[in-house]
This record gives sequence, structure tokens and C-alpha cells, in this order.
Amino acid sequence: MPEVRFREQRYQLRDRETVLEALLREGAAIPNSCRAGICQSCLVKAVGGERPPAAAQAGLSAQLAQTGHALACRWTPAADVEVALPDDAAVVRGVIRAAEDLSATVKRIRVEALDAFEFYAGQYAVVMREDGLARSYSIASLPTDGFVELHVRRIAGGAMSNWLHDEAGTGEALALRGPAGQCFYMPGNPQQPLLLCGTGTGLAPLVGVLRTALAHGHTGPIWLFHGALAPAGLYMEEELAELARQHGHVQYQPVVLQDPQQGMMQGALDDVVLREVGNPKAWRSYVCGDPALVNKIRKRLFLAGAASREIFADAFVMGGPAN
Repeated sequence: MPEVRFREQRYQLRDRETVLEALLREGAAIPNSCRAGICQSCLVKAVGGERPPAAAQAGLSAQLAQTGHALACRWTPAADVEVALPDDAAVVRGVIRAAEDLSATVKRIRVEALDAFEFYAGQYAVVMREDGLARSYSIASLPTDGFVELHVRRIAGGAMSNWLHDEAGTGEALALRGPAGQCFYMPGNPQQPLLLCGTGTGLAPLVGVLRTALAHGHTGPIWLFHGALAPAGLYMEEELAELARQHGHVQYQPVVLQDPQQGMMQGALDDVVLREVGNPKAWRSYVCGDPALVNKIRKRLFLAGAASREIFADAFVMGGPAN
């Protein structure tokens, strides 16, 4: 069987085992989260042996693919391979400067990047703890804010989310890698209607897109739909309602499946969005949150007339249970 070499150690691969599975089985410290090829936390660089197959580079930028980077969770080697973590230049030092509860389950974390960290609001970054634990979180802030704002939902048994909620306070050191993701505002068509819809902390990138659009003087309608099972799953309602009051072309609509309160619509998010928007052909759409719902909304928007090139989506996947 092939073997994988990592940090001067050699590990025998089992039948149909990925690089990530082999390294974790042997206790190697490698960042990882979703283990599904979405979050890019387990990014590695091939430095010897087999070159990464296309399946292990799906979703990576052309630059990363051309320089031998791959997702360890998607790479099942057919021959010996040597891998390393990405270049240190891709990882920047950070310090938590502020933490605030946005709801009973969501905390706003603001991180100051101590090295140059270029991003678009709405993209996501991999947050790395000193022990190698890593998770991906979307960025709600603008580069001009001077910090990287993350919305962290507490996950039952989640190592990173519970650490950020309960232990990591102001002054805590961590690292950021990235950014990645397709959900960010692109100037050039200021009159185009924008549809922003998501569930849970999928709101974070949508807030980033909304704020960027306003900063660029976007004049077309901007509709933001935030969905949850019940009102307790929503957050930032007052802030977003105030933003909508200040900008006449912005509409904020909370949506819940049960127990709606004043100002909320009741129903499945995809049904509400399609009903309210009507024909989405002229719209640019951003969809974030639960993977199943993201895929459902994206498909329904396309079937209703939206061009696939005008639909930008990032699904959120929880980390693996071993983390």
C-alpha cells in the first residue's frame, strides 16, 4: 500500500484511505473541520511523490491548484506522497479584541490580524488554535473596519465553538488562514437587484455583502431574508431593521417556521423567498447556511429563471465529531 510522509514521519495508508484519515489515525496534528471538501481547513501542499488528482483540488483557486495544493480529505493516493502544511505566508497571526453575545447561541468575535490579511466581506477564513484545531467562519466585517468579524454559533460538543464562547477572551492569540469563498459583493452593476438569503450564522456573509454594497453606493433593491426554526434562532434583528430604515432600497425580512412574532413571516425560507421575489431572472443572489437548504434554494432560483452565474452560495458544514 502507498504511504504518506508528513513532517519527517511516514504513515502507511489503508485501503481507500484519504491523506487526512491516515494522518488523523496516527495522531498527526493537521487542521481539519468538515472532512467533506468544503471548508478547505485541511489544505496541504504536495512536496514529493504523487501529484494531487483533480478530485483533491476541486474548489481551489487556480493558483493553489497550480502550486500543488490539495484537500487532504479528498485525496486517496495511488502512490507514495509527501505533503506539508501550506506556506507560512498563507497563515497570519491574530488576536481577539472583542467578544459579544448576539443571541443565546451566537457570539460575535472580532479578531485583529497582526499581519497583512486581504479579504472581501462575505468570504470565510479558517480560524486556527495553537494546538492545530481549525474551523471555518464567514467574515461579516469590511476590510476598512480594521478587524475580522466572525459569528460563532455554539455547537453541542463543538471543540472550537465552545472554546470561543467560554474560554477564549480578549487578548487570546489565534491564527487565520485564507480567505476563500464566493459570497462577496462585486461592483460594476449598481442598479441590479440583490437577493441575500440564509439561515443561522449564514447571516454573517450576507451582512458583509450588504454592507459592502452600501459602501459602494449600490442603488438597486437589496432584499435580505434570514431564516430560522423559531424566533430564538434569529439575531441582529434590531441592527438590520435599523439599517433598512436608513436605506430605503434595503428590505430586511426575518422568516421562521414556527411561532412568528410581529414583523416575521412564517414558512419555509425557500418558499417565502420565491413568493416574495417572483421572477429572479434579473437578480444577483447570495445564499448561505445549511447545505441542504442552500442547494435547494439555488436549484429553485435557477429553475425560476435566475442565471447560474448570478447565484453565489457557500454552505456551512459542522466539524467532524473527532474534533
